[in-house]
Amino acid sequence: MVGTALQFDSHPNEDGTLPIPPGIAAQLKGVDTVLVIVVLPAGGDEGWATLTSEQFLKGYADSDALYDQLPNR
Repeated sequence: MVGTALQFDSHPNEDGTLPIPPGIAAQLKGVDTVLVIVVLPAGGDEGWATLTSEQFLKGYADSDALYDQLPNR
């Protein structure tokens, strides 16, 4: 369960580490564990194409295969 979400932009260092802004770091004092999610920017149209196909297929049920068997007109 997520209690508080903190969001910030960061740029990876050459060694791959991500710096945490001082204001955010101050809020982490006394916290034992955090959940970290890294979101990378989408690559233009490719991201939209992937999202579109994923969302389209979410609405496709096994029972819809019946329509694939209909003859073309």
